[in-house]
Amino acid sequence: MFGGRSARTVSRLAVGAATLALGACVGGGIPPVQQGAASRPPVTANSRPVTVPRHHLTRGDVARDIRGADGRIVGATPLPALPVVVPTGVTSARAAGVSAGPPVASLPMTDAQAEAARTAFALSCPGLMRRTDQSGLTQGADWQGACAAARAGGDARAFFAQWFEAVQIGDGKAFATGYYEPEIRGALERRAGYEAPIYGRPTDLVDADLGQFSDDLKGKKVRGRVQGSALVPYYDRTAIEEGAIARTAPVLAWAADPVELFFLQVQGSGRVRLPDGNVLRIGYDTQNGRGYTGIGSLMRQRNLLAPGQASMQGIVAWLHAHPDEGRALMRENKSYVFFRELDGPPLGAMGYAVTGQVSAAADPRFVPLGAPVFLSADRADATGLWVAQDTGGAIKGANRFDTFWGAGANAALVAGGMSARGTAFLLLPVGTLARLGVGPVGVGPVATPAP
Repeated sequence: MFGGRSARTVSRLAVGAATLALGACVGGGIPPVQQGAASRPPVTANSRPVTVPRHHLTRGDVARDIRGADGRIVGATPLPALPVVVPTGVTSARAAGVSAGPPVASLPMTDAQAEAARTAFALSCPGLMRRTDQSGLTQGADWQGACAAARAGGDARAFFAQWFEAVQIGDGKAFATGYYEPEIRGALERRAGYEAPIYGRPTDLVDADLGQFSDDLKGKKVRGRVQGSALVPYYDRTAIEEGAIARTAPVLAWAADPVELFFLQVQGSGRVRLPDGNVLRIGYDTQNGRGYTGIGSLMRQRNLLAPGQASMQGIVAWLHAHPDEGRALMRENKSYVFFRELDGPPLGAMGYAVTGQVSAAADPRFVPLGAPVFLSADRADATGLWVAQDTGGAIKGANRFDTFWGAGANAALVAGGMSARGTAFLLLPVGTLARLGVGPVGVGPVATPAP
């Protein structure tokens, strides 16, 4: 999901979220609702159920201790959504319908969540005020007051309560997956044990804006290559892996494990750990224009995953255990991501750095990029304030989100198994509901105020 992520990036990466792992920002079906997930009690290290107030948990705390000794995920009870019938085929938030949500002050956010979200929101403000809002909900000028207040500092929870109102888009039923910044093993030169090229953008890859040729095609783009006098589809994954672009694409590094490289492409950005311990950070540059196929969905459909393997880690284990079948399976995803070297942290689709446990990918047709979102989910780690700073190839529709968890083993664990359902409340500048003719403000599900 970084910078347009999947194929985006990820997308964005589907039983649970692994299939999502290849689903998050990648593509593939949405997994079925997990029965009983919302009512599952939190567990402690000794596996005894306890009552844990959600507003006492920060996402950082949950990310460190998301499971009990028996492996169960810490559950939470989502706030109810207003019953809304959504028309089929809607392509914007206005078309899906907008309802007033609960007072922002009543949403159970922590001080730490609010401060982190305000920082991310303030970072996104220049783009938020400059971009055309595809959702039809706001205009750039609507955010000026909140953006100025965000930069002024002060109590973060009071900031959100004063400057924002919560709205429900469509039926409000949220589904959230996760993505992260992976680290793979690699070398700057080809050597034994490091033989999978990590390609930069090929010189013969052409981007074509079809809207320049016909108003009917405005907004549509294709990527390909010139063959003779014709523009033809660019090479797919199989052709690329068999050397089709060896002379036209720079090699940024050589990966030790093709499976690790595949997942790095799914995530869209990551770190390459070199033999001397140094790190090369790379990010999404572009993609070959071919459609993304989530291999997690294929594995589920073909019953390749045994019970307990429905996670990103389980998929990786299967691919390593079946190298020939795994290579063929990965090649069914014709999409191929090209990278560029980064000087700093990964960037989201807005062009700003994304923050672990704060940033999320969303569909800009339903969520203004840069806007805060409160997720009330059936998992404590997904519940709380997020800021929509990214997009993803599979992150489509109202209330569909992909949460970013940063880098490291814990981030991989959480993101690889993230599959949360609940209710989403989009936070928009005060006055938006009145301008849209929605009211009265504050009608909707009522949450218990956080202390």
